[in-house]
This record gives sequence, C-alpha cells and structure tokens, in this order.
Amino acid sequence: MLHSAPLVLPVCDEPIRDGAVVIRGDRVLQVGVRGELLSCFPVTEERRWPGMIVAGPVDACSVAPSAALGVTARASVMADVADPAMTRGITYVEVRAASEEEWEERERDAVITAIREVERPYAVGIAARTRNPHVLEDVAVLARTFGLRLLADLDRHSPTELDEAGVLGPLCHVICSRPLDPGERKLLRLRETVVALCPSETPPVTDVLALLDEGNPLALGTGTTDSEAADTGPLGLATAIRRHVRELGLRARGLDRRLVEAATMGGARALGMDRGPGRIGSLGPGARADFAVFDARGRYPYAALLGGPPCIGTVVGGVER
Repeated sequence: MLHSAPLVLPVCDEPIRDGAVVIRGDRVLQVGVRGELLSCFPVTEERRWPGMIVAGPVDACSVAPSAALGVTARASVMADVADPAMTRGITYVEVRAASEEEWEERERDAVITAIREVERPYAVGIAARTRNPHVLEDVAVLARTFGLRLLADLDRHSPTELDEAGVLGPLCHVICSRPLDPGERKLLRLRETVVALCPSETPPVTDVLALLDEGNPLALGTGTTDSEAADTGPLGLATAIRRHVRELGLRARGLDRRLVEAATMGGARALGMDRGPGRIGSLGPGARADFAVFDARGRYPYAALLGGPPCIGTVVGGVER
C-alpha cells in the first residue's frame, strides 16, 4: 500500500515534496517521491492525504489514560501493577516502596510478576520512583537482569543519586520539569541518558537551548493529565517551546527541526526503539509504519508543523486509526 501527500517528513532525512510511503503489513518498504515509488513497487492501493505525512510523534512520558491525537507510541506509567500493559511503546511499572522491608515483603514479587506476565507486542519497564537508596539500587539490578528500560524522575532524585545507584545509562531516560545545572547536564550526557522534558507550566526555554547546544539527547513528554501538553502531545509542547523562545527574542539555529526531532526520534531513543527493524520515530526502510498526517503546508516544513495545524489522521503499525 502507498500513502502519499504533498509533503512527507521522514525526520531522519530531508523533506520530500510530492512524497509517499510504501508499506507492507506493519513495516515501511521505502520512502521517496511518489512517481518514482509507483514505478518501482507493485502498489495495489493508494491512500492520498492532504497536507503533510510526518513520522509518528513519541510521547516520552504520559500518565493520561489515552495518547494525544497524532501520537503513535508513548512511555506510560502504570501505578497499579495489576493493570494490563496496553500501550504502543513501553509501559513502566511504578516502584514507590518507602523501605527495604516493604520492597522485599510485598512490592518486589508483584513487580517481577507484572514483568513476566506482560503479553506481546507490549513492552514493560520500571519507573524508579522510590526515595529509598537501597531499593533504588535493587531496582537498577532488577532492570539489568531482565533487560528492561528504566524511567527516573529528576524532580525526585538528583542525577548524582541516580548515578550512584546504577540507574543512569543508555537503557534509562529521565523526566524533568526543572532547570538543570551544567554539571547535571554533563553527567547525563556522559551516561548517554535521554532527558525527557515534561514541564507542568511554561517550558524552561533557556534550559532547552542549553541541552540542545551541549548535545544532550532530548525528548518531550506530556507528563501530568492536567497539563496543556496532555491534549496536544509532544509536538504541541515543541510548539509552546518555540513560541516562548520567540517571545524572549532568542535566536537558535535550526530550532524548529531540532524540536521536531525531539518530539519524534528523541522520544524513540528514550524508549530504546530508535534503531533496527521496527524502529519508530522516523520513516525509512524497515521502520514500523507509524505516522501522523497534519493539515500543514508551507515553504518551511518544520515551521509549518510547529504552527499548530490540526491532525487529520494517524497510522499505527500500518493500520489507520
């Protein structure tokens, strides 16, 4: 099947005018100019969209019961280990044990059971929200033993505390709604830990620019259900950041593209799903057929996408939703 539009934004590559995405099942076969793909592939059906096809936005942290419109994958936090993991992306089992006794006697077994019983194609990780340092260390060991992703909150722990417990690393991403000092940003960068910005109010613009300029891997998350971003998703948060940058009169080279990358590929990297077959957050051969369609037009695609256009369609795993 071929999905075509006046503009395709693969994110991992340059925008394509009169572009298209060829898919078979839940995978992308090729992305390119529509006419060329029609001549190369035995297309049996075409879905012609208005506007712009964009690689699926990925919400790096969400506690809302459902994803914002256009979001194709997300990191959701499961407060009750008895709840089923039912989100595209990763569901994180929350660990809040206040003491080693509580962790050993009750919560540890419940978490292990939840990890073992999750059904494919859903993935599970651990949200390390306990304040007890010994429980935090055991959670890090447990995650490494089972090969799980970790999620930590920098409003609860400092990067130093997480690093001492063995939590930080490329298998972990942290959510943050506060400014980070240069030393904290450097430690996270050295540990290859993605920072997912989940601001509750005005995005910390100067912090965003510092993270981007210094090379920290960045993602965007909607965070709490009462935030405006919960309705607009990571692209809505990117739009808000861009607006505040302009209000402050700041200049940032390539900001529009870097914010869109944070909302898509950055979120995929936070979930460890940005590489290999079935990757998300970008459109290319072998990627999962996840994308959103926005009624966006203009000479500058990234700027048009951050202008707040309506989402008119979403395709997840090759299925229109």
